Amino acid sequence: MKLKGKKIGIFIESDFYEHEIWYYHYRFPEEGADLHFFTRLWGNESITFQGHEYHAPFTCNESFEDIDDEELATYSAIIVPSAIVSDRLRYSEDVNKIPPAVEFLKRAFANKNIVKGIICHGLWLVSRAPELVAGRSLTCHNNLIGDALAYGAKYTDEDVVVDEDENMGLLVTGRSGNEAGLFASKLIEILAER
Repeated sequence: MKLKGKKIGIFIESDFYEHEIWYYHYRFPEEGADLHFFTRLWGNESITFQGHEYHAPFTCNESFEDIDDEELATYSAIIVPSAIVSDRLRYSEDVNKIPPAVEFLKRAFANKNIVKGIICHGLWLVSRAPELVAGRSLTCHNNLIGDALAYGAKYTDEDVVVDEDENMGLLVTGRSGNEAGLFASKLIEILAER
């Protein structure tokens, strides 16, 4: 139970990669973590999303919009998963406003005690806040290398990359959903040491 007493939050939306989400769903609690999947509920009590590969259902009843800074500080890690989750969450009704999920991510990055995890196309969520990764070493899906460079990040050709910033803390990135096991293992290793 390496993660007993640790709280982990994971974004969820439609077109999630089932193998990745299912892996986290079992692996983190197996180590004793208090795992939460959250999304933008749009005023609903819950939303059932469908996965990308098999259209498997996943019902979420927690909203990141309900998490204030005090509660956010109780999280040990916040994870942005692969697939289309981040693309859907970066939507904003008002093009002049930062999307709520990006605002939440910015708040997580502002707390250096929270480990931030971004894997694969999860990097899309920082598109409206590139300062979060500018100058930092990271990896991402091969299709997003240009995005990473445009954000000012230092792309690293590895499956999992850990970068530490004095003000924003640790950032753990993974190449793709296929590396979810390696990505989760690195997060578990880091969180177990804290």
